[in-house]
Amino acid sequence: MNKTALITGSKQGIGKAIALAFAKAGYDVAVNCRNEDGVPAAMEVVKQCRKTGVDADCFAADVSDFAQCGDLVKKVASRFGSVDVLVNNAGITKDGLIARMSEEQYDSVIAANQKSVFNMTRHISGIMIKQKGGRIINITSVSGLYGNAGQFNYSASKAAIIGMTYTAAKELGGRGITVNAIAPGFIETDMTGKLSEKIKESIVASTSLKRMGQPQEVADLAVFLASEAAGYITGQVICVDGGLMM
Repeated sequence: MNKTALITGSKQGIGKAIALAFAKAGYDVAVNCRNEDGVPAAMEVVKQCRKTGVDADCFAADVSDFAQCGDLVKKVASRFGSVDVLVNNAGITKDGLIARMSEEQYDSVIAANQKSVFNMTRHISGIMIKQKGGRIINITSVSGLYGNAGQFNYSASKAAIIGMTYTAAKELGGRGITVNAIAPGFIETDMTGKLSEKIKESIVASTSLKRMGQPQEVADLAVFLASEAAGYITGQVICVDGGLMM
């Protein structure tokens, strides 16, 4: 029986690339979108996963909601028989300078990006403990490591995920569960596609490799961290940023 990977926020962008990478690696895949509006796009990802020969399905759930996360984990475990890998990828941005940031901008980003990691880890840890093993991979950001003007809320959420990763790794390691984080830099997605050419040029110039990253480069690392080859790696934050942090 194939192992199962659950990737939150996986109907597009980095999450989609991660879902497809796990499918190509032979995992059954649970694709998550926030609500019914996202189901058509998520089902397209499911179809692409199934073309690799694995099983896959779509599950709509708002991962910022504790109860919905509980239902999501139960449905995935029932559908596939286990949940071996959790990738906490779901996230949003609502940028703005601190002096003008609304409470709603702050709270919604914290809920979607940070609380979702608590929600999902809390509900899935019981299953992985019973299985005596599992992999949890949190998608943070270089913004959580060095900050980014205009992203007080986003940087706060991503920095918190790093602390959560360290703590969960210590708590769950004795149960055979590894917990790691990936910190992408500027990756070519729909989100970065909205940036102006001037900003993109500035980003590229700030990297050692002089280019933006690809979603596949984040996805390949996620698959590695879930593999047996990474069995002695836990509590780590690995940057995929083209040398931006150097």
